[in-house]
Amino acid sequence: MKKKMLSSLVGLAAVGLLVGCGNNSAETDSSVQRIGILQYMEHKSLDKAREGFIAELKDEGYEDGKNIKIDSLNSQGDQANLKSMSEKLVKEKSNVILTIATPAAISVATETTDIPIIFTAVTDAVSAGLVDSNEKPGKNITGTSDMVPIDKQTNLLLSIVPDAKAIGIIYNSSEENSVIQAKLAKEAIEKKGVKVKESTVTSTNDVQQVMTALAGEVDGVYIPTDNTLANTMETVGEIARNKKLPIVTGSAEDVKVGALATYGLDYEKLGRQTGKLAVKILKGEAKPADLAVDMPTDLDLVVNEDMAKALGIDPSTIK
Repeated sequence: MKKKMLSSLVGLAAVGLLVGCGNNSAETDSSVQRIGILQYMEHKSLDKAREGFIAELKDEGYEDGKNIKIDSLNSQGDQANLKSMSEKLVKEKSNVILTIATPAAISVATETTDIPIIFTAVTDAVSAGLVDSNEKPGKNITGTSDMVPIDKQTNLLLSIVPDAKAIGIIYNSSEENSVIQAKLAKEAIEKKGVKVKESTVTSTNDVQQVMTALAGEVDGVYIPTDNTLANTMETVGEIARNKKLPIVTGSAEDVKVGALATYGLDYEKLGRQTGKLAVKILKGEAKPADLAVDMPTDLDLVVNEDMAKALGIDPSTIK
């Protein structure tokens, strides 16, 4: 009887072990590649970039839950979250990590020099210290830039307010991408003989007060592709509407929410460009060090017709 009972227990233990192994097969299946995603904060431009990236992977035969496992994290603009989430994705030994926006890219890059990193929505990867050059990144990181023709955007703003005496620029002074764009915009506007009034914020809590003050001092406003301003664009748009103030932004998504117009890029398309780079790495066709940083391929004139009418501007004259 004792021998029979012992035999049964051993058999049950073996079954339990097999069941346990079966439950973890998806995690241990070497054919399933892990894709980590770290997004800096939630707003439409960055969301679209992430969606475009995942859609491109699927079109290329890489689908979450089948042959890849995607772990998508969002730091909500919090530096402590950025660090802990970066550490998590590295410890999980992701095959590729997508970083969305400059702070996210810098955070992950400080945690690993081995795992391939792809970035998107980064304005100047060289100035941010992420790559040696756009042509030859030279490290374990490459991606797509959202740098847009700022002189074309500022010329658009000045064509809307041709008699402007002062143009405002508002941005988050702690975002490297915004600082770079603001400097270029200031230079472009001042070359046209127009004064520039710069106002900076450090968080979303500052935006309403700073924007309201700026609106009373200028004839138009330029806003770069700034994550903090993008996150509060509805508030910015309401102030502009009340003050009859035209705003040109760096991002087309910001126009849809509250700005007047821009020559901007489609962040979903940018995400798809980024996905193509990731596929080359996943297939083993190339390493990040040898993949040039991609620039936006399509720029479109985007006009918020409702805002134009609210400002007393004929949308057809914006070009």
